[in-house]
Order: sequence, then structure tokens, then C-alpha cells
Amino acid sequence: MDVHTVGNSLIHARMIILMDMPLSTWVERRFHQNRTHLVFKANQRLDKYRIERKIAEGGFAAVYQAFDTLEGVRVALKIPHPHLVNRHVLDVFRREVRLAATLDHPNILPLKNASFIDGHLVVVFALGEKTLADRLRSRLALETVLDYTEQMLEGVAYAHDHWIVHCDIKPENLILFPDNRLRLTDFGIARVVLKTIKASGSGTVGYIAPEQAVGRPLFQSDVFSMGLITYRMLTGCLPEWPYRWPTAGIERLRRKAHPDLIQWLRKAIEPHPRDRFGDARQMLNALQRVKPRALRFARARRAAASHTRRLRA
Repeated sequence: MDVHTVGNSLIHARMIILMDMPLSTWVERRFHQNRTHLVFKANQRLDKYRIERKIAEGGFAAVYQAFDTLEGVRVALKIPHPHLVNRHVLDVFRREVRLAATLDHPNILPLKNASFIDGHLVVVFALGEKTLADRLRSRLALETVLDYTEQMLEGVAYAHDHWIVHCDIKPENLILFPDNRLRLTDFGIARVVLKTIKASGSGTVGYIAPEQAVGRPLFQSDVFSMGLITYRMLTGCLPEWPYRWPTAGIERLRRKAHPDLIQWLRKAIEPHPRDRFGDARQMLNALQRVKPRALRFARARRAAASHTRRLRA
């Protein structure tokens, strides 16, 4: 794959150049900081970025909304906790960022920049409206679930076609933009995060496939994660280990989804990877075959419910 045909923008070039800062320089600065999580306050400046508010915080990093005073746009800044970032993590991070810079797809959120600012590693993304995790606080129509699922699969299938496994697909990493555009973030960073969190002894299983939890991520691991996300969108429930079928929320799923969609979902979240779809492309193709029946089922169900209400009135 020709990296230069995809990653030749000035943004990507600047990102890669900045990531070539000598490790010894950053590591020396890092050891002067303590092991507590840094907190950036509103109106605090990081080079051209003015912090506005904290959006989220996880075991590896905090995410801030900031204003780019040069470009005049709001962005998201992901800033890893300093005590988790060491020489090895930076080596891996540099390789992963270069790999992620080659991905160019409407359902993948690219890095705008990755650089060291005042001794902090700062990763910059475009700012979305909300995460899928935020959207999951309210019910989703089946049409919306299928739309989000298809967009998610399109992005991951593109990555799988380029032999890239995401490793950390979860609602917090799916960002919604205007017109219901869904984009998956943290490509390239996810594997660094998982290795670091595992080493630090924190983090939860969440949407991670069983084989990935023991250090053997596969394309089917991403398939499993996306299956769990779709299951939660449809039922409001997140299946848990040992993932035996039927799992929590099955009655709600049967009321809402066509049997073929349920079988598609069951195949995606099989505990053993050999029983799942081979990759996101297979999973996407299978969904597109099932989708027309699923939509007709949903429309018929709504029509029947409306008819029943009129009779009762």
C-alpha cells in the first residue's frame, strides 16, 4: 500500500514530522511530572489551543474541547495521562499513528495533528456533536440502529481491507457529526491504549472479545465488538461473559428485530472467533442482505401497533 497517495496532506505530514521529536527529550520532561492525572482548566492555553472544557476521561487519557485560535475552529484534544506514557509506549504510538494516517474514509475520524506541547503528548481530532455513548441514553429507532451499524461497518471494513484491526471499538469511540454522520476514532491509538491499560492493571472488559482479552486480537475481535454495540443499540442491554445465547434483552430483541437480523447478530457475538464473520466486510455484506427484510419488519410492526391503538380508541 502506497502511504504517500493517501497520507500526503500537510496535516498528516506535520503530524508525522512532529512525532519524530527525540524520545529522550520528551521522556526527560515527563519524569519531572508526578503520577497524578493532569487537569487543564478552562481558558488555559496549550500552544494555539485554548481549553474550554473537559469532555471525557478514561484510564489512558482525558479529552478536552478546545478552540484552535489560528484556524478558528473547535477541536477535541486527547491528552494521555503522563504517568502511563513511557519510551516503549511512544515507540509503538509513533508507528501506529503513521499507520492510521493512511486511512481515508468518511466513517473514520482522522487525526488532525499529534505533537508535544509543553511536554504533553497532545492528539487533535475534529470535534463532533456527541458520542454514540451519549446517544444511547435515549431510545433508538430500528432504522437509526441499522444506519449507525452500517456506517460503523463501512469504516471498519475499509480498515480490515487494509489489514488494520482497531482493537477498541466501543460507543465512546464512535463520534456523531451533523446529518447523523458516524465516524470511528482512535484508529492507531487503540492498540497502544489497550497495551498500556493492561499493563497498568485498570480498565474493564466492556466490548472486548474473549480472545482479545488474553492478548490475541483478530479481525473477528472487531466483529465481536461491533455485534455487542448493535445488540445494545437494539435492546439497551450489553451482553456479558460467557456470552451464552440467549442473553439479556433477548425478548426485547425478538419484539424489535426480524429473525434474520437476530441470526446475523448472534453470529457476530459468538464466543469463539471461528464461529463469527471473518471480518467487517463479511459482516457488512451479510447485513446489507438482511437489511431490507429488517426494515419491512419494523414498518409492519409499527403499522400493526398503530392499528391496535386506533381500535382501542
